[in-house]
Amino acid sequence: MKFFSEIKAFVKDEEGASALEYALMAFMVAVLVATFTTPVQNALKSIFNSIVKALGG
Repeated sequence: MKFFSEIKAFVKDEEGASALEYALMAFMVAVLVATFTTPVQNALKSIFNSIVKALGG
């Protein structure tokens, strides 16, 4: 019977839900960073290259 009471306590425990929510948020941030890193990097390179060309370099 102790086994079932431990399962009930685990299901009622809200700390696990918070950890899952934080893991999902971290996953979403990682996806956003992976999605936008390359385009932003390419845009910044383009901007700096045009500045260098304008300065005569």
